[in-house]
Amino acid sequence: MTPDELREFLDEQKTVSVATIGPHGRPHLVPLWYVPEGDGLIGWTFAKSQKARNLERDPHATLQVEAGVEYQELRGVMFECDVEVEREPERVAEYGRRIFRRYGGGELAPEAEAMVEKQAPKRIGMRFTPTRTVSWDHRKLGGVY
Repeated sequence: MTPDELREFLDEQKTVSVATIGPHGRPHLVPLWYVPEGDGLIGWTFAKSQKARNLERDPHATLQVEAGVEYQELRGVMFECDVEVEREPERVAEYGRRIFRRYGGGELAPEAEAMVEKQAPKRIGMRFTPTRTVSWDHRKLGGVY
């Protein structure tokens, strides 16, 4: 994908698969809501989650966003990332607000704002900065494989 196609793809998709390395050396793979930011993505998760504990040990992750069902429709991107973890509740709350604005389609209702503020102390923010990007779009193959 071109850089513009990649940005458009990330804007239209909603879930990223996040792989971190678990305590026994195996990949730990989970879905996550995200917000595109520059060349990377941001997200948040509970501080006691396995992915948060994995990132404390090793601040690296591999991410994948994909779409399509049939082979000729498949498209996606894989990012190998350095990950910055944010723990300060005010900053973590901003991650949450950005996520809920994206998935809620606009400004937050007072109840949603209160929920984000209440959850922020129990969560971490994650900034995924790609060090390597691989993308594909089988729609461009024109049926020739």
